[in-house]
Amino acid sequence: MPASLLDGRALASELRSDLRSRSAALRAAGIAPRLVVAIVGEDAASLAYVRSLVGVGQKVGVDVSVASLDRTADEHAVRAWLAALGGDPAIHGIILQQPLPPHLTIRRIADAIPPHKDVDGANPVNQGRLAFGTGTEFVPATPAAVMLLLERSPHWPLRGVRACMVGRSNVVGLPVTLLMMREDATVVSTHKETRDLTRYTRDAEVLVVATGVPGLIRGDMVARGATVVDVGTTYINGSVYGDVAHDEVAAVAGAITPVPGGVGPVTNVALMRNVVTAAERLALTR
Repeated sequence: MPASLLDGRALASELRSDLRSRSAALRAAGIAPRLVVAIVGEDAASLAYVRSLVGVGQKVGVDVSVASLDRTADEHAVRAWLAALGGDPAIHGIILQQPLPPHLTIRRIADAIPPHKDVDGANPVNQGRLAFGTGTEFVPATPAAVMLLLERSPHWPLRGVRACMVGRSNVVGLPVTLLMMREDATVVSTHKETRDLTRYTRDAEVLVVATGVPGLIRGDMVARGATVVDVGTTYINGSVYGDVAHDEVAAVAGAITPVPGGVGPVTNVALMRNVVTAAERLALTR
């Protein structure tokens, strides 16, 4: 039988319903959840992403706005700007949009975002707490989306499950590995340069792929009945492709995310969930 689809759009709709109720309760208490997207310079893809966030925010009761700085701003100016945004009590969440201009690096800037407003987990403090397994303010949105989808998979709970993460980025691969380990999965961390990659992917009951290489994972690389989460999104001639050869793998796997319509829709809602959580924490301190 073909794999069942882990439908990200349906899950996002379910999550939005819960967030609308939480946001409404906050607004009734005089708190309007607000996310600021900080952009250095102008990037067409970044602006398109912001427009999508504005749309999601409107659906769940989160105000989304853009703060921009000239692309020539140096590291000191960007850090001071982020710190000022972080000090505004009306702002509950901040994300620093990437890519940054070539003279700036995220590693030297992200710690200027206060951890309690770092809703996409970029601050090294939140990354370190995630590695320790406790105390992180926020799980980054895309890794959170992966875990939310896995919760709806046939292999949840992950305790004792053999899992393989293909991809080692600090944005997706490493956080997802840590999150699966936190759920007591037995995780093998691999990447696109791993020798004999099939040896590891075919042994996995849960396979998560985030490499940016379209069609990297073929049908003969997946165990029958496995759960496969495809985080890849590569645009070629106006169409989007995942890292998994979907039709081939769907014929073998037990459950699989589509591209588009899998991780993507859940990611934006997971980000808004972090913003609402930040606003709720503020409400508790009043």
